[in-house]
Amino acid sequence: MTVQDIAGWDADLQALTEGLGWMFNRPEPKVTFGLMVRALLADVPKKNSWGLAEHAGLATPRPFEHLLDGAVWDADTLRDQVRDYVVAGLGSADAAVIADDTQAIKKGDKSVGVAPQHCGLTGQTENCQVMPMLTYATEAGHAFIDRELYLPASWTSDPDRCRTAGVPADREFATKPQLVQQMLARVLAANVVFGWFAADAGYGRDPGLRAFCHDRAVTYVMAVPVDLPLVDARGQALCCKDILRDHVHRWERRSAGAGSKGHRLYDWAMHAVTVKEQPPAAGYGHTLLIRRSKDMRKHKGRPASYDIEYFLVHAPVATTLAAMVRAAGLRWKIEEDNKTGKDQLGMDAYQVRKWVSWHRHVTMCMLAQAFLAVTRAGRGKEAACRESEAAC
Repeated sequence: MTVQDIAGWDADLQALTEGLGWMFNRPEPKVTFGLMVRALLADVPKKNSWGLAEHAGLATPRPFEHLLDGAVWDADTLRDQVRDYVVAGLGSADAAVIADDTQAIKKGDKSVGVAPQHCGLTGQTENCQVMPMLTYATEAGHAFIDRELYLPASWTSDPDRCRTAGVPADREFATKPQLVQQMLARVLAANVVFGWFAADAGYGRDPGLRAFCHDRAVTYVMAVPVDLPLVDARGQALCCKDILRDHVHRWERRSAGAGSKGHRLYDWAMHAVTVKEQPPAAGYGHTLLIRRSKDMRKHKGRPASYDIEYFLVHAPVATTLAAMVRAAGLRWKIEEDNKTGKDQLGMDAYQVRKWVSWHRHVTMCMLAQAFLAVTRAGRGKEAACRESEAAC
């Protein structure tokens, strides 16, 4: 890394934020927007409005608070710009669009969408907001491209509470898988290039999301529960455990991608299956992908056994095991994005309570993360070019 590299990235960031200045009808929020994105990327201990303002050299956080709450601009327009920027910088026909949700633990009951609900951060019920997200992942890098805020029924059934928090009047209750459908529909409408959609069992268990993908011939790999409703050749009911127990498996040891300790190696097997009352798209088939740990694990109070996870794959009939495993491995990229978004960019450090402010803050964090991902990908390309030139 050289001084010239740093100066170049600084110029790239300025060009990016200034290039989005058309979203604002006044010069003040345009300038504040650039300052805030730069502060989100900086090493600021607390990325609330006060911490960001102090880093930016502002006397008070009021300019940032006005940008998030009072200025005239559209966070959904920025969302679409972030998506297009990520795809332009990382785009690949083999890309995976990945869905998962993350949480922000909050106090009180005024923050939009907050309620006692399951929190993946702690594995228990917490007073939190739940944010379904989409990541775009390729070998070059990965970053968020869309977001939604889940509103529990305790919110959507209380019009006064929603009105106070600025929730649009036409916003109705939607499950987390339904919110992912909405985000995936936007990806398809924008003609984003990608090869796979991936999600964990919280989404793979949802028949509505699966049907959405079947109707649009979306290739997917989603983790599924053991009781996924399947049928055999005679139309009799069976489940994933039946296939694991009753079939002969050809296990292949393959990497699900590199982790912090090297390649994540598992044994994999695949079996063609029929999902009850859910036919695949024309030219597609359903495959149950079984992942088994390399070694037996000891479990308290039980004999040692393999750790097993099941994935349902909806893909063109000729799709190989290697392609399925690669796509299943990319699913972990969204967890890295969740961690980066919170630990480095303050995605959950906001002090806002209303609908518009929440969407603006989270979408600006997405832009900051997108800049990091695209910049890293550019560094990789530049290094490859330098190595190629040296070899010549």
